[in-house]
Amino acid sequence: MMSCSSAQPSVNILIVSGRSGSGKTSVLNILEDFGYYAIDNLPLSLIPDAAAKLIKESGIHKVALGVDVRTPRADLSNFVHIEDELVATYGNDAVKVLYVTAQESVLVARFDATRRVHPLMASTDNPVNNLPNAIKKEIDLLEPIASRAYVKIDTSQLNIHQLKEQVRDHIGVDNKVTVNLLSFGFKYGIPIDADFVFDVRILPNPHWKPELRVQTGLDNPVKEFFADYPEVEEMQADIARFLQRWLPEFLHNNRHTVTIGIGCTGGKHRSVFITQSLAENLATILPEDLKVVAKHREKPRWTA
Repeated sequence: MMSCSSAQPSVNILIVSGRSGSGKTSVLNILEDFGYYAIDNLPLSLIPDAAAKLIKESGIHKVALGVDVRTPRADLSNFVHIEDELVATYGNDAVKVLYVTAQESVLVARFDATRRVHPLMASTDNPVNNLPNAIKKEIDLLEPIASRAYVKIDTSQLNIHQLKEQVRDHIGVDNKVTVNLLSFGFKYGIPIDADFVFDVRILPNPHWKPELRVQTGLDNPVKEFFADYPEVEEMQADIARFLQRWLPEFLHNNRHTVTIGIGCTGGKHRSVFITQSLAENLATILPEDLKVVAKHREKPRWTA
């Protein structure tokens, strides 16, 4: 008898490190947007156990672990052995080190602007007495990690959007955007998270036919009602043309979701029908990196 087993997701462990003020925390936030489970300021010696708990016990397969100069000094000198232990457990392709840095003048300016204290100046273990010396000493302390880096990113001239693009390019994350088509009722308020709102209250309303009042825009009798009114199809087509033209631009705008509200009075007939029709239409004409999802905000009210 042959047994079938589904393929397990590949493990990705990113150790994110870098010089203080260079953007390590920003990189971890970006990786969270890309679906990684991120933990910052983790002592190096705890990384193997943390990875095992997340991957083997919790089923998390994309892990980003932030490590910086605040980790115990003995851990830093032992980094090679810790990385080798991870590679032995999960494979060479599963473990990568991403290191962020910046020019010294830029780091000094960032610390001045934020009025933060460099970790080595605040250390209780032989603190450094000035910022330039702290920055230089940090380079030496982080060398065991920097020397094993798979990716090095200099953030000196990058804004947050450019940094995100570089991280995406280096780790091979596809740029995908979820398009949420959301029907709603104006009487219950406009969705505050909507990027676009279309008002379809001008269309014929099945609510005024008693036999359709209890139906919704998903039911065939209501669909047949709308089929008798050409303006319904014309509005759906006009909205689809607008979205077909402009939604692909969000692929280049560091966005992960776009919400389009389609509203009628109660969110039961017209907006539901247009939303569902748009979802079916757009799914066939938009680029595959745009995932279309239809949602109906007022659904819990339909039986009320």
